[in-house]
Amino acid sequence: MPIPIVLDVDTGVDDAMAILFAVRHPGIDVLGISCVAGNAPLPQVVDNTLRILDAAGAPDLPVAAGAVRPLLEPPRAARHVHGPAGLGDLVLPPARREAVSTSAVELMRRLVLEHPTPVTLVALAPQTNLALLLRTYPEVAGNLERIVFMGGSASVGNATAVAEFNMWHDPEAAAIVLDSNVPAYMYGLDVFNRVAVDHEVAVALEHGDDPLGRVVGSLLGHRVALSEDERAEYTGLIGDAGAVCSLVDPLALRTEVRPVRVELAGYGRGQTLVDLRRLSRGESMVQAHPDEWTRVEVALEVDGERLARLFLDTLGLA
Repeated sequence: MPIPIVLDVDTGVDDAMAILFAVRHPGIDVLGISCVAGNAPLPQVVDNTLRILDAAGAPDLPVAAGAVRPLLEPPRAARHVHGPAGLGDLVLPPARREAVSTSAVELMRRLVLEHPTPVTLVALAPQTNLALLLRTYPEVAGNLERIVFMGGSASVGNATAVAEFNMWHDPEAAAIVLDSNVPAYMYGLDVFNRVAVDHEVAVALEHGDDPLGRVVGSLLGHRVALSEDERAEYTGLIGDAGAVCSLVDPLALRTEVRPVRVELAGYGRGQTLVDLRRLSRGESMVQAHPDEWTRVEVALEVDGERLARLFLDTLGLA
């Protein structure tokens, strides 16, 4: 049976690829999509999401707008990373579909509670919507299989030296989600930065005859602006799409259950502290931590070529 999921996105370049993969893979049943400010302001995130669903030829899925800002911090967006409109250099036609009028939190509540089997929340964005959902409607946790989130790092950060962007953007929300007792799976920078498509493949897609291939090639080829005149080197990362790939090919990753907590103060604000220590007999520190640490399944290694191939195969672009 396909895995029922609700996607929570801040649709920039890599969320777009994740949406394309999720709606095209037969092993995933996308029940709906909630949007939150992050990579771009909320109205742009919603518009990008609708346009990408059109490009994917997706069925009629409910898409709802959620939080316009973090719980405590002012609004902010990663325009320098994802471009002014959030999709790099990709220009898509205006969407032929519309978002639903209900809020993202209400949509998630309905989709989860009405589903006959437990649902997986896949969070590819700052976790503001999820925190609001779990605090407003704690009964939702009873029909959640787990929360798979792209965020955090067991090593270095990207928003700061130690904090990954999604966690840094709204650390209070991330802490609430980890504290909810819903089983969690962390797909962080440790694996995020290791799943890429070769440059030659991306160029061929962008300039090929397949409309979806041109969309994917443009997204893969987007380079972060370092200044007005300079762009970063090509990376070809599939980004958030890797977290969705992990749902259907978990054996492509090595994971460990580890104690994790989110730092909320000082320079380390937004850092995911992942305790990788082992006891003298080789056991992990999972049992040795007080309650403020949460047991999280953390992805630490990945077969990048395998997930990149799965991504392209699913979209019919291999």
